[in-house]
Amino acid sequence: MSGTQGSSHSTPPAAPDPLPLPIVDNHTHLDISREGQGPVDVADAIAAAKRVGVNRMVQVGCDLDGARWTVEVIDRHAELLGGIAIHPNEAPKHEARGDLRQAWDEIERLAAHPRVRAIGETGLDYFRTGPDGVAAQQDSFRWHIDLAKRTGKALQIHDRDSHDDVLRILAEEGAPQKVVLHCFSGDVAMARECVDRGYFLSYSGTVTFKNARPLRNALAVTPLEQVLVETDAPYLTPAPHRGAPNSPYLTPITVRLMADVLNVSVPALCQAVSDNSEAIYGPW
Repeated sequence: MSGTQGSSHSTPPAAPDPLPLPIVDNHTHLDISREGQGPVDVADAIAAAKRVGVNRMVQVGCDLDGARWTVEVIDRHAELLGGIAIHPNEAPKHEARGDLRQAWDEIERLAAHPRVRAIGETGLDYFRTGPDGVAAQQDSFRWHIDLAKRTGKALQIHDRDSHDDVLRILAEEGAPQKVVLHCFSGDVAMARECVDRGYFLSYSGTVTFKNARPLRNALAVTPLEQVLVETDAPYLTPAPHRGAPNSPYLTPITVRLMADVLNVSVPALCQAVSDNSEAIYGPW
């Protein structure tokens, strides 16, 4: 979850052309509605995505309500797997209330669900949380790293304005076997460091933005074997639809831009995204 963006539009963008091979939206929030929009109709969102070749999604719940909702919805829809965690922006709030430990306990209980395949999004966010919240964020990040290792599930990381500390803490704690940098926002140097460590980099609609040349340069040095794509819906709608509500059915726009940057065919990228997703999360 990366927060709101741009202006608000009420009309959903038209569906892009279908992809030639099915892919996975690595990170979406079907439990969150954009301001001014009604609740997401999950069945409709899944159907719209499948019509354009996005036939599997990872639904991410990043607070307790979202985690509970995620565990319920993944049992009803075979197209969805789950990721759950206490988001880094939520950790200081729990710490201030004195119930962070209880929140972790509930996440651990919910993570035992067999269709929850990711611990995340966890990590660090120094953009929305000030210095007073850093300790709670880092403690929570370390706890989630440990949970991912104990459960054998993938770790999905939120990293905003905190690249150095994210990489440092992963090194100090020892990263789980499968690490995904959700909505990757680093530069070429960070991309190379993450690739060398064996992490997967998931690119969102931000890579399509006009001012995103540094991010496209980072994508260009990401091997196909370590690349993923996501919407982070309802946020980060790809160009030219910035400000409109995002949804998994818009993933093909980002995929086609990514294939261009990587200098590979769209089918080759689709196959890599699908293979990588199943390597990380297992079969749907």
